[in-house]
Amino acid sequence: MTSENRTAKDWYSVLGAHPSDSQAELKQKYQKLALLYHPDKQHRDISSEQETDEAWKFIEISQAWKILGNEETKRAYDLQRRDEAHYYYSCRCGGQYIAIESDLAQTSLVNCNSCSLIIEILQGSWR
Repeated sequence: MTSENRTAKDWYSVLGAHPSDSQAELKQKYQKLALLYHPDKQHRDISSEQETDEAWKFIEISQAWKILGNEETKRAYDLQRRDEAHYYYSCRCGGQYIAIESDLAQTSLVNCNSCSLIIEILQGSWR
């Protein structure tokens, strides 16, 4: 994976986390997802395509932790994110969906910052 791809990815959303989460919260979210998607923990009765998708998801989760689990790389990542435009959309719970500019260039999922609801951004449009 190139560094160009690393800066375009929202690593917080990969872990289902928020920038305000503590290191302990980030670690807990990482560990939960790592156990869920680890190749050794997968059921043997899944298709090879699904197995491949879950392996890529595990790699993505590991990369997110590599960046967010280290204070120095997390700080650099947060500074890079601060330079991008942020877009807000209200959720029915009263929270907000927050997307960064790079999210709007591709289809992506955005979590509400207050509840478990998720919306999908389709090529620059709110859905």
